[in-house]
Amino acid sequence: MTSVPTPIPSRTQFVLEGIKHRILTGQLTPGQALVETELAAQFGVSKTPVREALKTLAGTGLVVMNQYKGVTVRMVDADMAREVYDVRLLLEPEALRRSVRRGAPWEAASDALTRADAATDTAERSLANREFHRALYVPCGNPLLGRMLDEVRDQAALVSAVAWAADPSWEREAAEHREILRLALDGDADGAADALHAHIASFVERAFPGAREDEQAHPSLRARQAR
Repeated sequence: MTSVPTPIPSRTQFVLEGIKHRILTGQLTPGQALVETELAAQFGVSKTPVREALKTLAGTGLVVMNQYKGVTVRMVDADMAREVYDVRLLLEPEALRRSVRRGAPWEAASDALTRADAATDTAERSLANREFHRALYVPCGNPLLGRMLDEVRDQAALVSAVAWAADPSWEREAAEHREILRLALDGDADGAADALHAHIASFVERAFPGAREDEQAHPSLRARQAR
């Protein structure tokens, strides 16, 4: 029997979304301490929903819990960006390829692009960006693959938020998104997958020079790029 996830209480969900919004908009910066009593006062709740929200955020990789330093917003550096984006490079293009071959509908991806264009802050844009990418891989036909990519969504959003704060490059990325969607709509599975691979790789290279591992360690990636 498949277990059913335990619903998150409404107050915990409220605090969780509030903290996440502050992290993705830069109000809470990487390395900043998150003190339960202070957050409880700010959100008008007891420490219990704050504690539960922080545990959930630690599970998604947005915050780090340390018995000596307490809870802090996760630091973003080239190593962290490479870890997150290596997972995406390995899995996401293949998931999109399968989605296209299955004849997936693309209304959700198109709607996400529209919301990203209309976004008024980094959090809204980040959410729309995540929804766009998720609309590409969820219809792949392999729920486990989709869940694996879901696991890194928040961490990828944190990388994007930090990168955008230093160099707002979302207009370029939006153009790349539109090209990926065009290829998917045309039924070009390999073309869409290659465009997505290039999109993910170029972002982390621009934002975190040196984050990419030596290509000698990735002969399959080098062969793909040579096609």
